[in-house]
This record gives sequence, C-alpha cells and structure tokens, in this order.
Amino acid sequence: MLTILAGAASTRVAAERGRVVNSPRPRVEDTRLSINTATLGNPPLNASLDAIAAAGARNVGLWRETYNGMTAGEAARAVAAHGLHVSSLCRCVLSPDTQSMKDAWRAVDEAHELGAPALIVLAGGLWPNSRDLAGARARMTETLSELAIVAEAAGVRLALEPLHPMFTAGRSVVNTLGQALDVVEPFPPERAGVVLDTFNVWWDPELADQIRRAGRSSRIAALQVADWSRHHEHGPFLTRALPGDGIIELRSILAAVENAGYRGPIEIEIFNDQLWQQPPRQIARTAMHSLAATLH
Repeated sequence: MLTILAGAASTRVAAERGRVVNSPRPRVEDTRLSINTATLGNPPLNASLDAIAAAGARNVGLWRETYNGMTAGEAARAVAAHGLHVSSLCRCVLSPDTQSMKDAWRAVDEAHELGAPALIVLAGGLWPNSRDLAGARARMTETLSELAIVAEAAGVRLALEPLHPMFTAGRSVVNTLGQALDVVEPFPPERAGVVLDTFNVWWDPELADQIRRAGRSSRIAALQVADWSRHHEHGPFLTRALPGDGIIELRSILAAVENAGYRGPIEIEIFNDQLWQQPPRQIARTAMHSLAATLH
C-alpha cells in the first residue's frame, strides 16, 4: 500500500526462545500513521476528527459508538471532509444470538459505506454459566462462516482480533495470533484476516513464528499499537500505555510485521482513563508523537 523508507529492509527479526528480539527501528511513511478514536476516549465524531487531523495523522480508526446518531454515510463524509481515511472499523462480536448477528450485519454495511479496509471482529467470550471453552470456539467459527457470506457480498474484509487471555471469559475465546490464523484459514485472505494488536499478543512465545505465518498467507488486515503498563491500578483494560511508556519491545514486533509484508495503516489504540482526562487535541498530539517516535 505505502512504501517503507530506506532502512526497513535491513531490519532483522529473529526468534530467540520463542520471543521477538531486539532489532533496528522500522522506519515507515508518516502517511501510514493512524489514531483510533478510542485513544481520545471516543468523544463525538467531529471532535475526534478535528483533533486527529490537527495532530497530523492521515488515518482514523473508528469505533461505531463514535458516530452514534449519524449514519455511516454521514460519518464517511465527515471523515473525508477532514482529509482523513478510515483505517479500521471496530467492531462486531461473533455471537450466534439473533441480536448480535443483526448487529454484525449492520457493522458490515457500515464498514462498506465507510470504505474501511478492515472490520474488526471479536470472537466473544464464554456463554453465561458455561465452562465449555471448546464449544464456544466451535460456535464462534460457525458464526464467522455465516458472517463471511454477508461480508463477501458487501466487499468487506473481516479482521479477527485475538485478545489477551485475561479477556477469555467475557470478550474473546481467541487469545493468540496462531488461534486467529487457524480460524480464518478456510477463507480467502482478501475476505478474512487478523488484527495484530501489540497489547494483546506481545506475551506470546510463538509470536515471531505466527507473524511470519500471517505474512506468508497475507492475513494481516490491521495493526494496532499500545504498550503494556507496569502499573494496573485501574485494571489492565483501562491502563494501556502510550508506545514507549510500557514494557513491550514494540520496535521488534513492528519490524517483524514490516518484514512479513504488511504495508497498511499503523494505528495507535489506547484505553487509559487517566489519558482521557486531557482535551482530545492534546491526547492526539501526544499519541502521534509517541507512535512516530517508536517508528522513526
């Protein structure tokens, strides 16, 4: 999609004891950088777009809640009026109940109207009062197959996001990049891929191998960046750290993704209730600086 600057080709990524190890910084075009509206706390859409455009980003990752009260078409026009492009649309959940499926179909329609290159999909957690993890994964796979038919007709690419194991019960029974790749493997890569969110996958001892696997099969549909804080006073969900402020060796992971052939948007997505206390424009400037500093 966009050309990597000189220096990325020489980036070395290796697996040592199953980990992605230190490597030179991946250098990328600034035009690939994106700010997810969740990073700003999902204020009203125009406030988000004003802040993101002012920060110098060219792309925006949208949460559907951000444009609540607007049609997807109206949201698309607002994005274009700010000189931005949609990098991803978040989200729908693979639950077989009728209400969730109807919402997933609406999400597909919205992704089509927005021109989103990826509709982020969550596997969903365990059913209430259930301990049947294998059964939940089987139902999720069946539900994805149904949704894929709708998405293919709309020309929308589904992007399954593995979440950290701490979210298994309530949010996602798919927890590793390898599991996500197994689920989407039966589908053509242009119809179903995976989301690589550094916050959710950094801990995986097989991450380096699975990134290479995803690259070989052209399955990386979206890349999201957040750091893992050393401190979780407010719970890990709301204490994602800005790139460089946590413990993840982000440059190595991002270099591995570049080497795997991904050339799409690089999106910063932070959930942090302390950060959200700042004005949206200040958050956007800080987010843009931290992401660029990690990549350049």
